[in-house]
Amino acid sequence: MPARAVVFDVGHVLYDWSPRFLYERLIPGGETLDAFLRDVVTVEWHFQHDAGRPFAETSAELTAAHPQHAALIAAWGPRFLESIGPALPGMTALVEELDARGVPLFAITNFSGEFFPPFRAQEAHLFDRFRDIVVSGDEKCAKPDPAIFRLALDRFGLDANGTVFIDDRRDNVDAACALGMTGLHFVDAPTLRGQLRDLGLVGA
Repeated sequence: MPARAVVFDVGHVLYDWSPRFLYERLIPGGETLDAFLRDVVTVEWHFQHDAGRPFAETSAELTAAHPQHAALIAAWGPRFLESIGPALPGMTALVEELDARGVPLFAITNFSGEFFPPFRAQEAHLFDRFRDIVVSGDEKCAKPDPAIFRLALDRFGLDANGTVFIDDRRDNVDAACALGMTGLHFVDAPTLRGQLRDLGLVGA
């Protein structure tokens, strides 16, 4: 079946993201910052939010384990948007072109249900082009669990065989492919443009 719809990941595909973006503003660079990101506010700790746990719970637990960093841990919630970098080069233009061509656009993102709404509002110029977005934190189910892909396909009203899925993580791409979607491993916008061109979704 020809590709008829495109489903994007958000972090590291549409926008850059790293806890370092926030904490390099709060902690002097070097070993102190590196140790904090390695041992305290880790990507693994934050993944709990993507899986549906509230920040109030996770921050209380982390603060109990690292009381000397209470203020820095507390900053993660209200200042989360500062951990999100700019749109990745070329990606806004690619989304705009797909939309202009009438390609239905959707997203499945591993993202906190608490933190996503203000981010979506801030970036409405891009996200308003998407017909729907499944947020893992709302569903309490995260990629690469096949369940979140099945949920998204059902909610979006898509046939897997006519759907392209784009993600920077191979395990997520593999999970989508296992369900019959066309999975594209994201490297950069020029590479993705070539892949989408081969599928007949964008021009040269």
